[in-house]
Amino acid sequence: MAAPARYRRPLHRLGLLLLSFAGAVALLSDAAVYVLVGGGGDDGDGGALGAEFDGVGGLSGGGATSRLLVNYPEPYRSQILDYLFKPNFGASLHILKVEIGGDAQTTDGTEPSHMHYENDENYFRGYEWWLMKEAKKRNPNIKLIGLPWAFPGWIGGGANWPYAYPDITAYYIASWIHGAKLYHNLDIDYIGIWNERHFDKNYILLLRYTMDKMGLEQVKIIASDNLWEPISWSVLHYTELYDVVDIIGAHYPGTLSNSNAKKTGKKLWSSEDYSSVNNNVGGGCWARILNQNYVNGNMTSTIAWNLVASYYKELPFGRDGLMTADEPWSGHYEVQSPIWITAHTTQFAQPGWHYLKTVGHLQKGGSYVALTDGKGNITIIIETMTHDHSICIRPPLPPFNVIQQNVTFKLQGSFKQIKTLQVWHSKFDFIKNSSKFFTQLSDIKLVNGSFSLYLDVDEIYTITTISTGNRGSFPQPPASQPFPKEYKDDFNVEIPPFSEAPNFADQTGVFEYFINYKDPGEHVFTLRQVVTQRPITWGSDADQAITVIGDYKWKDLKITCDVLIETANTGGVFIAGRVNKGGEGIRHAEGVYYWIFADGMYKVTNDLPGKVVLASGQSGTGAGKWHKLTLIIQGNLAHGLLNGYPLWKDVRVLQPSNGWAAIGTRTFELAQFDNFNIHAS
Repeated sequence: MAAPARYRRPLHRLGLLLLSFAGAVALLSDAAVYVLVGGGGDDGDGGALGAEFDGVGGLSGGGATSRLLVNYPEPYRSQILDYLFKPNFGASLHILKVEIGGDAQTTDGTEPSHMHYENDENYFRGYEWWLMKEAKKRNPNIKLIGLPWAFPGWIGGGANWPYAYPDITAYYIASWIHGAKLYHNLDIDYIGIWNERHFDKNYILLLRYTMDKMGLEQVKIIASDNLWEPISWSVLHYTELYDVVDIIGAHYPGTLSNSNAKKTGKKLWSSEDYSSVNNNVGGGCWARILNQNYVNGNMTSTIAWNLVASYYKELPFGRDGLMTADEPWSGHYEVQSPIWITAHTTQFAQPGWHYLKTVGHLQKGGSYVALTDGKGNITIIIETMTHDHSICIRPPLPPFNVIQQNVTFKLQGSFKQIKTLQVWHSKFDFIKNSSKFFTQLSDIKLVNGSFSLYLDVDEIYTITTISTGNRGSFPQPPASQPFPKEYKDDFNVEIPPFSEAPNFADQTGVFEYFINYKDPGEHVFTLRQVVTQRPITWGSDADQAITVIGDYKWKDLKITCDVLIETANTGGVFIAGRVNKGGEGIRHAEGVYYWIFADGMYKVTNDLPGKVVLASGQSGTGAGKWHKLTLIIQGNLAHGLLNGYPLWKDVRVLQPSNGWAAIGTRTFELAQFDNFNIHAS
C-alpha cells in the first residue's frame, strides 16, 4: 500500500522518513528500488564485491599549506590535529600525503629540502616530519605518502630537470624515505614521481631499484600525479613499467577515469582533488567527489588538497582546505562542512573494506555507494548535491540535475539478516543559512531487509551497521583577531622546535634558524637565508629570496631589522612593506623595498625584481658587517634609516596601498637577519 500523501512531503527536518507502524519502516510504492547484495546471496561472496577501498586522505604541501599550524599554542594545535586525524572524532583521515620539500615555490610558499646541497643531510627541517608523527600518534594505521614538487638545484647539475641524473634523484628521494624511518620511526607507504609534471620511465625503474637496494621494498609507487595519460598508456605498453607502478594516480579527474587506466588493472586513485574553499559550497563539492570518483571512475582513494588551510588567506587558493587554521597569534580556527562530509565516509568504512558492485547514480540525481568489511557490516553513503551548490573550483564538474525523490534499498544475501541501521545526516540549506552537518538520527528498523527514504536535494546520508561514529567537539576556540600591530622576533632560540621562525612564510628561498658561532656578541642566534642555487622549480620562483609576514591589510608601518650581507661584491638584502603578492605570483610582487648592497649602494624599489626604482645612492654598506635597516611608510611617503640615521626620505609611493612586511636577498645567496621588529598603525 502506498504511503499517505502527507508522508511524501519533505520530512528531512524529522531526520528520515521513518514511517513506522510498531517500529517498522513503511516502504514507499513510488520509490525507486536499489538492491545491495552481501556475501551469501545468490551471487556469492565474489560476485557481490567490487574494488577494495583504499581510503580518504588530505595533502599537506604543494606548498607550505600547513605553515602556520605549527605555531599554534596548545591546546588549540592539538584540537586541530584531532579534528583531522583522530578516529571517530572528526575527519578521521585514512591517508596523509606530504610534500617532499624542494626549496622552491610550490603554490603558497616553499618547503625546505632535507638536502639543500649534495653533502648536506638534515631530517629535522620543516614541519612535515612533525605532522606525520602527530597523525600516527592519533591513528597508527594511517597511510603516509611522499611526493616531490620541486628539487634542490644541485640535483639537476644546473639543469631545471630532475631526470638529468636519474640515479642522483632516485637516491635523493630514497634517502628521504630512509630518513623518515631512521630519525622519526615513520614508515612511508607510497612514493610519487614529480607532481603534475613529466615522468620519465627510466627514472621510475631506477627509483624502484634504488629503494629495493636500500631495503625499502615495502614502499609502493604512485604514478604520475598528473593526468591519466600518458602514464596509463605507458604502463600498458612497457612490461617493466607495469611491474613497478602500483597505483595510477590522477589529479582533479572530474570523477572520470579513462579506458587505458581501467585496462591496466591497477588501482586508480584521485591522488589530488577538491581544491575548494572550506565553506558550504566546498563541502558540497567534496560530498559529490567522494562518492562519484568511484561510481564514475572506479577510483578507490581520494586525497584532498589541502589538508588544512594554514597559510595567509591572501595567498593563492586562500582557505582551500578541509578546515582553516590561519591565526596562530589568536588561536582561532574554523571547522566547517568539509570535515563532517569527510566523516560520513571515513568513520564508517576503513581501507581494506570493499565496495559492493551495486553502486551508482540515483534515478533523480545524486549517487550512492555501499561498502562492506566482509564480516557482515555495511555502510551506505548517499548524496544528492545539486550543481549550483557544489561547484568544485579546479576544475568544475559537469552539472547534475537533482530533484526530490523517494528511494528504497533492499538488502539481500547476508545483509538481509540486518534488523537495524544507524543513521547520520547532513543537510545544506543555502537559502535560510541553516545547514546542519553530521547529525545522528533515529535508527532505521528494516522490514524484510528493506527500508525507504525521502531524499531532499543537497543532503548526505550515511546508513550503517557501524556504531562507533561520533561528532567530536571542543570548546569554542578564541575569537578571530588580526595579526598584532606590534611584533618582534630576535630569533634567540637555542634549540628551536622547528627550523623556521614563527609566522614567516617563505615565498622563494628558505629562511632557517642559524647559530652564528663566529659572532660572540649580539647576533649569535639569527635567521639565515640558506639556498644558494636556484632550485629545479615547480612554480614561478622569483630570482630573489623573500619571506613575508603580518597582516595583508597593513598600510602604514615601521619595520626595523638587523641584516648581514655574506656575499662580497655582489650580495644584497632588503626589508619591505606593502608586499601585495605571494605564491606563484611572487615574481611580480609590488611593494616598497629598501635594499642595501655589498658594493656600498642602496636602492628603493616599487617591485621585487627591482626594475621600478624610486630612489638610489651611496650607502657605504658592505659584506660581513651588521647593519640596522629601518623602513617607515606613511600614506604616500616612505623613509629609510641606516644604523639609526636617515639615508633617504620622502620617497613617493603611489601603489600598492597595503600588503605584508617582508625580508629577503638580492639573489639565491647566504644572508642573515636579526632583531626583526614591526610597528603598524
